[in-house]
Amino acid sequence: MRIAYDSIAELARLAASETVTIGQLVLEEQAEQLGRTKEQLLAVLDEDLTVMEQAARRGGRKDVRSHSGLTGGDGWRMSQYAQAGQTLSGPLAACAMAIAISVAEYNAAMGRIVASPTAGSCGILPGAVLAMMEQHGTSRQQACEALAAAGGIGLVLAQQASIAGAEGGCQAECGSAAAMAAAALVELNGGTPEMAANAAAMAIKNQLGLVCDPVAGLVEVPCIKRNAGGVMCALCAADMALAGIRSVIPVDEVVSAMREVGESLPCSLRETAQGGLAATPTGQALARKIFGAG
Repeated sequence: MRIAYDSIAELARLAASETVTIGQLVLEEQAEQLGRTKEQLLAVLDEDLTVMEQAARRGGRKDVRSHSGLTGGDGWRMSQYAQAGQTLSGPLAACAMAIAISVAEYNAAMGRIVASPTAGSCGILPGAVLAMMEQHGTSRQQACEALAAAGGIGLVLAQQASIAGAEGGCQAECGSAAAMAAAALVELNGGTPEMAANAAAMAIKNQLGLVCDPVAGLVEVPCIKRNAGGVMCALCAADMALAGIRSVIPVDEVVSAMREVGESLPCSLRETAQGGLAATPTGQALARKIFGAG
């Protein structure tokens, strides 16, 4: 059995027919393709998980600042708020947001992260998986298998649509990451492969059309806070799928729609810092402050 990685629905169907998760299926297929054992691949994913944990911890420090001075410290603020136990969204969601912000801030501070699938969206998948480990007792092996599931979804998105903001807007980055995280969350909570596929579809649908408009061309504003929004989108989509809610539009048609929407976005809204929030008076003033009048 070989997987072409050109259809999320096919990933889900094959996993269901083999009575395994999407993550386990992806590990089996990758082991066959690469001539390695599943244990070896899990070890690589465990290393990625360690990098995610380090980025969350180091990025969550109070004194973290980006070189531009635009961002830093919000991961710590969110963590302090979450620990106070008075959040509106609950412990898991608040923890996931704190981690997502911390990892994204660490990226802006030139720290080492796992691009999942990109640097601009690097906090979403760690926010989901690490929060499950912290709040729900998810094991490292379960987390690594969930990362494999996310990777399988990401490969389809990269091939059938885009994961680059310069090509498809932020929907291609944070939207793809939210879809990957949603599928991972479903698997971590015992959902079926079909539920994981539906969660991916609903996550993309809820971020469809999201533009890429980085202030001063830096992956900081609004990117970091969009990581928090992306992990919340993933949690919402996963919960809907686990409740038995299905995406009316099949997942691979949703992916096609994301590609078409991305291709329709004007250049000003695809990472050029010429439109959206980057073009606001404050956005332009910040760019001048950082880079000069130009």
